[in-house]
Amino acid sequence: MVLTLMGIAQDTRAAVRFSQELYRSKLSTAYHGRIRHDPFARLRLREGRDDPYSVYAELRPRGPLVPTRLGGFGTVDHPTARSVLTSRAFGVRPQAEAPSPTADGVDLSFLDRNEPDHSRLRRVAAPAFSPRMVRGYRSRIEELVTELISQLRTDGATDFVSTFAAPLPIGVITQMFGIDESAGVDTTGFARYGAAIGGALDGIHSLRHARELMQAGEALGQMFEQLFAVRATDPRDDLISVLVAERGEKVRPDELMAMCFLLLVAGFETTVNLLGNALLALLQHPDQWHLLVEQPQLAGAAIEETLRWNPPVQRTERVSFEDQQVAGTPVREGQWIVLLLGGTGRDPQVYPGPDRFDITRSHAAEHLAFSSGIHYCLGAPLARLEATIALEQLANRLPRIRQAGPVTMRPTSIIRGPLHLPVTVG
Repeated sequence: MVLTLMGIAQDTRAAVRFSQELYRSKLSTAYHGRIRHDPFARLRLREGRDDPYSVYAELRPRGPLVPTRLGGFGTVDHPTARSVLTSRAFGVRPQAEAPSPTADGVDLSFLDRNEPDHSRLRRVAAPAFSPRMVRGYRSRIEELVTELISQLRTDGATDFVSTFAAPLPIGVITQMFGIDESAGVDTTGFARYGAAIGGALDGIHSLRHARELMQAGEALGQMFEQLFAVRATDPRDDLISVLVAERGEKVRPDELMAMCFLLLVAGFETTVNLLGNALLALLQHPDQWHLLVEQPQLAGAAIEETLRWNPPVQRTERVSFEDQQVAGTPVREGQWIVLLLGGTGRDPQVYPGPDRFDITRSHAAEHLAFSSGIHYCLGAPLARLEATIALEQLANRLPRIRQAGPVTMRPTSIIRGPLHLPVTVG
């Protein structure tokens, strides 16, 4: 009983400290954003989440590197961001810092590793995204898109995100991981827990959010352990079988679990928000939707323009490994640069008429929505394939689809996309 009470007291004190720190962080962001009008703080407030592009436009005249209040820099300049992303003089964490989960308790595997660990882990997952494997997903994607379109309501409004944009990538991911009835995994829970982990990329917002994240992590861990055990004795042509075969040699068990979490979250969050952003942009620009209906072969171009114009991942960060010059500005070892990817896609020096959504734009694919350099998104070809097939079939089969009410955007600043997008299809 005494030990139990001591444990409760310790948990209570930890909860109080967490709440105090969370409150201080929110208060600091609100003060610097609303009172001091700091643009980087405003991006984390509701007005910045609703319209980050007006903040990016405010930052642009200040030069390619803009100092932040935390002692680093931020940039919306496309050439500068590309040079940082492709430079080996920058990394995703300080060189002397040991790999560990983020402050939110999420280990992002090779996404959060410098060399040589980054390449070691990435090579293990790469076979699942080879051109042969991606081509193999095409028939499954086409089947899923056809099925999901047929299930959309024709007698009233329906939510495009929950009925189409979210189920599609989850259906593809379950095939990638080799999840079927024989594996005994609850795919509904798999999708729900993956979404919960993805929702923490912007940070933990409350004690309740922290508990939900912990529960989701534990549930997903159990699911993956179950999959590992099944595929260890019954290997197949899927990602889990590939990873299990490497366990203990090229990748440690804890690294294997983190990699599965990353691939689930990245595969879901990128695609569901890309689909939502693409359809929303097209419906808000009826001339572009009509053009796609007339020429469905422009679906791929429409996806690239969406990635430039309103990407699902709005920012990333890099830390300098040495004292150096970036865009004529001295950057010290250990200083961070916030790369505002959403802003780089609106750089007028790279994209004439950058605020115009134009699916015939000739070089939209030069965007940085999937990052660049050694951390270029491993799943980019698969996300592009899913989104392109989806848009092409939507244009072919639902040419009269329309927005049917207000859009609710996700309450996050790193991940951008509609949480609810009501549409009518009749």
